[in-house]
Amino acid sequence: MQIHLSGLASPVNLDVIASMSDCATNPGETPSSSVTRAWVRLMRAQRLILTAIEQDLKTAGLPPLGWYDVLLELTRANDGKLRPYEIEERTLLAQHNLSRLLDRLEKDELVRREAFADDGRGRWVVITNAGRAMQSRMWAVYAVALQKHLGDKLGDARASQLADLLAALSRTA
Repeated sequence: MQIHLSGLASPVNLDVIASMSDCATNPGETPSSSVTRAWVRLMRAQRLILTAIEQDLKTAGLPPLGWYDVLLELTRANDGKLRPYEIEERTLLAQHNLSRLLDRLEKDELVRREAFADDGRGRWVVITNAGRAMQSRMWAVYAVALQKHLGDKLGDARASQLADLLAALSRTA
């Protein structure tokens, strides 16, 4: 099983988050200390694990995790191609960040852009064989890093519990 983390969060000032309940105007609308503590720990854990995984990729001489996200989505797509907006939706990368990333991936010959058959103005982003190979190389390091930084600390049962809790946070309805 391969996974990806997308939409890498910008740095968060955790001291500000931790003290946000100190300046609330209406106590009935403020989170409890348990909710605030869960939020802070979620943000800290996310940052620490993501930083550790990024470092493991860098140490192995591989590109950043954002590259993996795009390559994985292209690998999963029919015919290995997606429109840029589809990649944006699937990875949660901002459009301007995605455009620059696609330029770098294309420069390294991991993807190529092709015109739509029906409309020459639009473009497909198509993964190349080199892109598929890079995604596989990255997964080999990423998988070990996930196990080391998450799996070894939680074990399968607690990881499953965490996944269920995070799924509850992800529901929009």
